[in-house]
Amino acid sequence: MKGDSIATRTGDTGETGLLYGGRVRKTDARVAAYGAGDEAVSALGLARALCTDQLVKSHIIEIQREMFTVNAELATADESRHLLEKHFPTIGTGQTERLDAMLAELEAAVEMPRSFIIPGGSTGSAAIDIARTIIRRTERAAVELVDAGELKNHELVRFLNRLSDTLFMLARYEDRELPAEPYSSRSNEGEQ
Repeated sequence: MKGDSIATRTGDTGETGLLYGGRVRKTDARVAAYGAGDEAVSALGLARALCTDQLVKSHIIEIQREMFTVNAELATADESRHLLEKHFPTIGTGQTERLDAMLAELEAAVEMPRSFIIPGGSTGSAAIDIARTIIRRTERAAVELVDAGELKNHELVRFLNRLSDTLFMLARYEDRELPAEPYSSRSNEGEQ
């Protein structure tokens, strides 16, 4: 069955529409923020497909759903936020507290080495680590919006900060049965 094309062609001139109205250049800081968030959702999808642990997979899908909420907020100009809130949830302290609980659960289950972790213990954890770094970029872009007075919900930044910590531990949890030695950096002390 043939339907409408997804190609609207409205972005052919380098502009895009925000949720609930308004058009901005595709180079706009808001577009950079939700674009990075969109990349993170896709990277998390890859991670979920590659991970073997069912708890990790269930946490990832939960995080992907929360990121849709983040991206909707980032794609809505502050003057239209009331319209977003009519139809969808927004990021609040409850979401950050859920991440704190998830982080505590993971920290209790994983013994961390005393050195830096080199990503790549498994394909699943490597994909989570890529998603984590994209979340850090999303966070930096959100902070830029806050600093410019274009994002009033500071809890969203707090949520993204906590999310990157949680993803770090989720990757370590995925690899918890692997020997730590090949995937941690060693001190150069005593080496000539």
